[in-house]
Amino acid sequence: MNSVSKRGDCRLCLSGKLDAAFELVSTPPANELLYSNQLDASQEEFPLEMMSCRDCGHVQLSHVVDPERLFRNYLYVSGTSPVFVEHFRKYAEEVLGTVKAKANSLVIDIGSNDGTLLRFYKDAGHRVLGIDPAKQISHNATASGIPTNCAFFTSDYARELLSEHGQPLIITANNVFAHADDLRDIVEGISLLLNDTGVFVFEVSYLLDVLQQNLFDTIYHEHVSYHSIKPLVSLMDSMGMNLFKVTLVPSHGGSIRCYAQKSGGHYELDSGVKHLVEKEIQAGLYDITTYAAYIAKIRNIGGELKGFLEKLKSRGKRIAGFGAPAKATTLMYQFGIGPEHIDYIIDDSPLKQGLFSPGKKIPIVASDALQDEKTRPDYLLILAWNFAETIINKNESFSRSGGKFIVPIPELKII
Repeated sequence: MNSVSKRGDCRLCLSGKLDAAFELVSTPPANELLYSNQLDASQEEFPLEMMSCRDCGHVQLSHVVDPERLFRNYLYVSGTSPVFVEHFRKYAEEVLGTVKAKANSLVIDIGSNDGTLLRFYKDAGHRVLGIDPAKQISHNATASGIPTNCAFFTSDYARELLSEHGQPLIITANNVFAHADDLRDIVEGISLLLNDTGVFVFEVSYLLDVLQQNLFDTIYHEHVSYHSIKPLVSLMDSMGMNLFKVTLVPSHGGSIRCYAQKSGGHYELDSGVKHLVEKEIQAGLYDITTYAAYIAKIRNIGGELKGFLEKLKSRGKRIAGFGAPAKATTLMYQFGIGPEHIDYIIDDSPLKQGLFSPGKKIPIVASDALQDEKTRPDYLLILAWNFAETIINKNESFSRSGGKFIVPIPELKII
């Protein structure tokens, strides 16, 4: 099977009127970490070409990498980050406050990962079911007490779930709307499955924040869509649902939590939805010229960061990265940063330790490297910049010993 295909129509409205917005440097799949026996082989790189729909305004990648390749052996798990565990606790609390679900209601999470979110619903007295295509992660989630089916969610699969489990009162999906190519089929499946009084809640990175906060490194092949509210309202309307509430949340540098119901549902439209759409229009989100200015700004940030790293290396300084998230692949490729700048990358996930970064082949190690005088760096480049505050606070001993932190996004900072 070909690893990549090119999409010529809008993922939301199916219009063929797509304009090129901008293009980043081609990369390998951002989470495709390498084992030591793979270092001699070349790694495929795919385009990161962003397209804007002239009809509905949706922004998406033109090239779609086979989801079997991206997600079956996924390594990222939510539960390793205390920040995300707390995020999901508050998330479940907000949803249950909105829906006011009776005890023992069914909650289904699409793309449930290790079940971190579902655990809070379970603890609140509800029945839960996770759906996730990652084999090992779904197996581990089930073993930990969160029943999880290893599958991709489709409308056909929704029919199977309906016959086996009945209609859930709450369906959630976090970043799935960024990951999935056939969004209309997913919404169709949700509409089929959801209780008539139920709520579908999904959370995705917000395109307005991607632009205003310079979050270009959240663009990678797993994320085939970059969402804003105006196109999502149109999508839901066209699929027999309506988007009635949007909450702004800080995760991933800026995300939106969207609440939808079947058309004719009893939740009233929140006035904040219209306000946010007006804000998007005023910010030029649907003006193609906005994106030319954006990519120019990103190039300037890259030049500043790379120049600073090269200056440090010329002075004999040792630099390590901190965090091996998917966004690090985009940042390093876009800015031309590699093993000549970064000696190694620290990551707290045991699943990633001992592996090597995609394409750049930089070793990923445990935080013990900060304690060893032979490997301790002078500077830590925080590649997981959305956790910068937590990383800095957790590594006070590094800064007390004279080490400095580099935060590249949304603007270059030396701490």
